[in-house]
Amino acid sequence: MAFPAPRPEPPRLPQHLLRTLECQQGAVRAVRFNADGNYLLTCGSDKSLKLWSVSRGTLLKTYTGHGYEVLDVDGSYDNSQLCSCSSDKTVILWDVATGQVTRKLRGHAGRVNCVRFNEEATVMLSGSIDGTVRCWDTRSRRMEPIQVLDEARDGVSSLKVAEHELLTGSVDGRLRRYDLRMGQLHVDFISSPITCVCFSQDGQCTLSSSLDSAVRLLDKSTGEMLGEYTGHQNKDYKLDCCLSNKDTHVLSCSEDGHVYCWDLVEGSLALKLPVGKAAVQSLSFHPTEPRLLTATEGRVQVWGTEPEDAEADSVPAE
Repeated sequence: MAFPAPRPEPPRLPQHLLRTLECQQGAVRAVRFNADGNYLLTCGSDKSLKLWSVSRGTLLKTYTGHGYEVLDVDGSYDNSQLCSCSSDKTVILWDVATGQVTRKLRGHAGRVNCVRFNEEATVMLSGSIDGTVRCWDTRSRRMEPIQVLDEARDGVSSLKVAEHELLTGSVDGRLRRYDLRMGQLHVDFISSPITCVCFSQDGQCTLSSSLDSAVRLLDKSTGEMLGEYTGHQNKDYKLDCCLSNKDTHVLSCSEDGHVYCWDLVEGSLALKLPVGKAAVQSLSFHPTEPRLLTATEGRVQVWGTEPEDAEADSVPAE
């Protein structure tokens, strides 16, 4: 006689503070894991970009070259390059190892809010307050974009790339999904200015946060709203939202100093993580593990499911 299989454990949430990094680069505008989650990147209001070890919390390199505060950064799949954007209207391609500026690209008419590589890191895509997304070839010496997407009627606040699709969120309240292979554009209207957009890990849904203090999960192909998550505060600032690494939970920054984490299916609040007194401006979820980065004021905090010593004990010796 076979016994019934044990019920799978519910996914555990990163609610234990593992370490705090005092970044010493003014206000941290964005924090991002790199592609494999071993490193993290911080964007500073002091014009600098910093690369840190997640496990040790040590500063590995500082990148200087922007003329004003740095607002977003992305690492290439092979960790050899970074792209960043700034209030100085430029996008910079960096060599990670040397810290040198490979290319500094001008063309946006105002602050550049968001930047991402495509999966092969052959193209950088940047979204700006000027209402455009510009696509830059990382391998050529051309200083002009290879394509300009100007459908937004107000600033582009956030963008993500997945395979042949580009997702953008704009202050005009519209979520735009470009199928770059088919040359098609799909638009979903959300009544409030959008601050952050994401694809779900399975590629079936889109997540967007907006200035009406709501996060919405939409079916990517039909635009049907699958979930609405509320309780946090987001009325004034561009704050991040994201999904957990296994699409089980929805997370959002909040202006009340917490990160809110909801069960994706039930919509119930699973965790209200006290991060600090000021608004939590940015967050990043580890690509494969239940780990979270948060940025508030000049600090970044690394969160895990268990205290560090317990995590270390559970790792088998090599």
